Amino acid sequence: MKNRTAARSQDARAAIKAAVLRHAREHPEDGQETAARALEQSGLTVSPAGVRYIWVKHGLETTYKRLRALERHLGSVESLTQSQRDILRRGEATRRLVRRSRLAADGSDAMPTEERHNQIMLAAAELFVEHGYAGTSIRDIAERVGLLAGSVYHHFRSKEDILLAVNHEGFRQLTGRVRQVVGEARTAREGLEAACAAHVEAVVAGDPIARITATALFAIHAEKLQRRMQQDREAYDRLFRELIDALDLPDAIDRSVFRLALFGALNWTRLWYRPGRMTPRDIARQIVAIVADHRATESSIE
Repeated sequence: MKNRTAARSQDARAAIKAAVLRHAREHPEDGQETAARALEQSGLTVSPAGVRYIWVKHGLETTYKRLRALERHLGSVESLTQSQRDILRRGEATRRLVRRSRLAADGSDAMPTEERHNQIMLAAAELFVEHGYAGTSIRDIAERVGLLAGSVYHHFRSKEDILLAVNHEGFRQLTGRVRQVVGEARTAREGLEAACAAHVEAVVAGDPIARITATALFAIHAEKLQRRMQQDREAYDRLFRELIDALDLPDAIDRSVFRLALFGALNWTRLWYRPGRMTPRDIARQIVAIVADHRATESSIE
């Protein structure tokens, strides 16, 4: 009996392992939590930590490594989608920086200050995407860029300051992009759709700094940290307030609720988006239509 039970347990572990590795190949951009949820829906119970354990054992713990494995499986980088190739390109750039930093045998920080500053922000953003802010340590960030932990403190006083820098830079880039596409629109509706498309693009296909920033409006942190992030958040939020205020909506529609519902739908795309089905512009147009294209009905009680 014990032997049969052990055999069934071993078979179950083997099935989970095979499913985790298959999911990594079929959906390399999924994080460990998304992968665990997808596998649970297929009837296999495995925790996000369990997914990561299997990935680490097979050298698949980052999106970059999973895409490299997929490239080898397919035989050509051209078989990947454009967004996947972009991720690989950014990953190669980061790794070149890491290799350069490791040439300093004594562990000193030989890279120019601004370049190192940006490298730390990008590495931190990658880890925040993969493991969350709470699940990332200064030591993790240092290891990602090939530094000693003390060298990171030369550039940032704390992990909180790194997140603030990532947040500020991301909103700077995203705000600039939204202003650009809105300026090219002919109508208020087109402007909102273009802004939403830029936001979705950042969520599903942007670099880690863009992805962290685009979802930061609803991110929950300690109250002190929330206050320090608020100025950048509110500046970006005002862009959408202005766009929504310019729309022709029924009087019964609360525009604040409209805006928050819109942001919620846009940010949710990071969980279900799959490259190749719809473009960010297609998704944005659909979401705006769902939220905006309705008419409130009024009833009276006699």
